[in-house]
Amino acid sequence: MRYRTLFIFGTRPEAIKLCPVINHLRCRAEFEVSVCATAQHRELLDRVLAAFQVVPDFDLDAMLPGQTLTQTAARILAGLEPIILKVRPDIILVQGDTTTTLCGALAAFYQKIPVGHVEAGLRTWDSLQPFPEEMNRVLATRLASLHFAATDWAAANLTREGVDPSRVVVTGNPGIDAVLYVKEQLELGKLKGTEWQPDPTRKLIVVTAHRRESFGEGIERICSALRRLAERPDVQIVYPVHPNPNVREPVRRHLSGLPNICLLEPLDYVPFVDLMRRAWLLITDSGGIQEEGPSLGKPILVLREKTERPEAVRAGTVRLVGTDEENLLREVERLLDDPQEYERMAVIHNPYGDGRASIRIADSIVSFLKK
Repeated sequence: MRYRTLFIFGTRPEAIKLCPVINHLRCRAEFEVSVCATAQHRELLDRVLAAFQVVPDFDLDAMLPGQTLTQTAARILAGLEPIILKVRPDIILVQGDTTTTLCGALAAFYQKIPVGHVEAGLRTWDSLQPFPEEMNRVLATRLASLHFAATDWAAANLTREGVDPSRVVVTGNPGIDAVLYVKEQLELGKLKGTEWQPDPTRKLIVVTAHRRESFGEGIERICSALRRLAERPDVQIVYPVHPNPNVREPVRRHLSGLPNICLLEPLDYVPFVDLMRRAWLLITDSGGIQEEGPSLGKPILVLREKTERPEAVRAGTVRLVGTDEENLLREVERLLDDPQEYERMAVIHNPYGDGRASIRIADSIVSFLKK
């Protein structure tokens, strides 16, 4: 018997984490795989799909200029119903905590189709941090039948909330499958890395910041700290700038033209992994980079007050610094000026996985559907 499996995703981070699972399931005789992209991140998503050679069977192209969260959710939910009715899947897989995640799980529930939730159990216990992701993933938990937790901590969160422990599987995070695969292919020369070349005489700091809760004063403070940091002659800062105008406008206003800062267009996934592996330090508000960086042995300063991924904080490879200008500058300079402190954080120790999450997810789906 072949199990009809429908993947639904819409953003670059979702695609990065689901593409290894899609490709693994397609190699196994037990599965008949269909892929639906909602295209919350149109250009960023398409480039990830190309890197993993995944072509969606269905594309909602759901985003319109200036669209609100409510409008986005309504378009996605309405667009998914005819696709689900056509495919008639045995299970639908969603990932993480986006609007697509919630709508995919809800659309599946309306058709009484079980949902497998990849990277389940992340929590900050603050419905507004991050917004709207925290509530999206909490609601997805209520709608899911099978929960793929990346870590024991995430699994424990689910069982504390009343999820049946037999429906929770600790798989590791498939995003680690992705980054380790790309790292290996880059080292073998089988994939092309970034065309931008850093100055080898300076310490390369890679920055990303795009989260909704940092819009406004948060991104202004981040830019002010980076501007001051760029005055040091021993650093080089590279910042691939998210296309959202709430990010792009203040970043370009504060940082354009500075000699030690290079502002890039958003990078494809493979060149960005190449950039991370060359980096001396990562500064980010990205959940995915918090997971990927430890596999590359890079210290990570997180531009958030709370994280739903505390495992790497406890392991010492990630530190929460928020968006306060003085605190961010102080923490970066501590790593720049204290070699022992840097070495304590620059340890390859990843609590999020070993590169075999896709295999565990596939095996768990088979066991679940056989029952």
